Amino acid sequence: MSHQVHLEMFEGPLDLLLFLVKRDDLEINNIPIAHITHEYLAYLDLMKELNLDLAGEFLVMAATLLGIKARALLPSQPGEEEEAGPDPTAELKAKLLEYQKFKEAAKFLEKKAEEFKDVFFRGTPTFDESQKSLDLSLFDLLGSLREILERVKPETREVVGEEFPIEEKTAKIMFLLETRPAVSWEEIFSDERKRRGILACFLAMLELVKMEKIFVRQEGNLGPITVYKKEVRADVPDASIAPAG
Repeated sequence: MSHQVHLEMFEGPLDLLLFLVKRDDLEINNIPIAHITHEYLAYLDLMKELNLDLAGEFLVMAATLLGIKARALLPSQPGEEEEAGPDPTAELKAKLLEYQKFKEAAKFLEKKAEEFKDVFFRGTPTFDESQKSLDLSLFDLLGSLREILERVKPETREVVGEEFPIEEKTAKIMFLLETRPAVSWEEIFSDERKRRGILACFLAMLELVKMEKIFVRQEGNLGPITVYKKEVRADVPDASIAPAG
């Protein structure tokens, strides 16, 4: 298929690993490599099927995980540990711990910046759609997409090379939002019976987020996902148009 989605909110392989660790309530120092490798590859396969613009680091991490898994399955020989060099499992865990600290520090600074803004710029409370939508990562959406796909019967016949009807699904989503401000995640996929249609709806949603026509929120941890129409505020002047004079 020729359609390919490029997203600024696309995160890297360490983000995916941290997402899986958090989702399954795991400790980084006690990661079950076989399980985490299986889940990582499942997400990778889904991203490939969606034709998302994968960075090379995702494939490098997949090779690293498979190498660690293969090494864990092989019986160790006496004296082999001294000759093998650095432990790739320990290196991966150290990278994850370091990256987790970085993410937590960035989140803390972001929170402080928001508090500062609230103190010095008081006024009518506003809901920042774009900021809120960042709380729900691409991997959260992919996880919910996997749940939807599990309820669909496998297609017996699929046309190879057939493109996803993304424009059709984009129109469908905007039609659902035409007379109301929001729709549930489940409703968007409720009338889709084929895998290709579900994937097309998902891609259409990502495109609409990128175009800033919608934003997506989740009500609390593991709560329902809702898709909102992003309203254009008439009282805010267009910054791209310079004033006369």
